[in-house]
Amino acid sequence: MESKTYRWLEFLIIFVILPVSFALKYPPVIKLFLGSVGFLYVIYLLLKVEDVRFQLSPTINWKTFWKLTSAKFFIIAILTTSFVYFTDKGNLFCVLLSKPKMWVLILFLYALFSVYPQELIYRTLYFNRYQNLMKSKWISIILNALVFSMAHLMFKNTLVLIMTFLGGLLFALTFLKTKSTTLVSIEHAIYGSWLFTVGMGDMLGFPS
Repeated sequence: MESKTYRWLEFLIIFVILPVSFALKYPPVIKLFLGSVGFLYVIYLLLKVEDVRFQLSPTINWKTFWKLTSAKFFIIAILTTSFVYFTDKGNLFCVLLSKPKMWVLILFLYALFSVYPQELIYRTLYFNRYQNLMKSKWISIILNALVFSMAHLMFKNTLVLIMTFLGGLLFALTFLKTKSTTLVSIEHAIYGSWLFTVGMGDMLGFPS
């Protein structure tokens, strides 16, 4: 069994040093290599060290999940639509209206290759391997939101950091309540896809 010191060092490399480095200027091919190696290590930790089994629990309360997610989405939709309307009206639903085929493709690729890997790292690995290093559940939740926000430093946008911190809080709470990577990935995909749809995709690295 690894020491706490080893796991804290591992935590710092995965959740702080590597993400912060991606905000610095160096060859993209090196970033791709580091990111790939890091993700393979995460998969190794999940499967071989933490013995996480990826199977959909038959006890999931889908009705409650959709009710809560719909309520949160409704609030997010109103706030973000209003924000885009008053700050950048020309971008409101611009990709959906002008490039619907690209919109569908991007949402599929985003959910599969961005959302799910992020949730494996920032919720499944984080809470299975590092939560017991924290003194309380709420410290672990707030720290989770902070490191999730730090993963978006590369976009160099304060609003993005604020939104991803708040998103991190929501996703952490969902994961702790459901213990499901699938459910938190669905929730993440819904909110992220909406930001792209409503016209805030540019700041988050979506093509336009």
